[in-house]
Amino acid sequence: MKRKNKKFQKKSSNSLNKLSLFQKNDGKFSKKCPLSIKNAPIIDYKNVGLLKKYTSDNGKIMSSKITSVSYSKQRKLTKEIKKAKILGLI
Repeated sequence: MKRKNKKFQKKSSNSLNKLSLFQKNDGKFSKKCPLSIKNAPIIDYKNVGLLKKYTSDNGKIMSSKITSVSYSKQRKLTKEIKKAKILGLI
């Protein structure tokens, strides 16, 4: 009996094959930074309402992947959250 070459076999187009957690999706999803838009709130340690949006229930700073904040704004946000924690505002 001959073996079929598995390298060149066409995979079945099952809908479950397309929905994998570990595959990259074809269309890139990018969201604009909410702190870089026009009329954005100022990042300051005294603006406790804004800083609480970017912290979890445990008081940890949320990552920029989740919040879609740009790298420079994330660094500034982190610095101001730490400052507010030291002063006891958060």
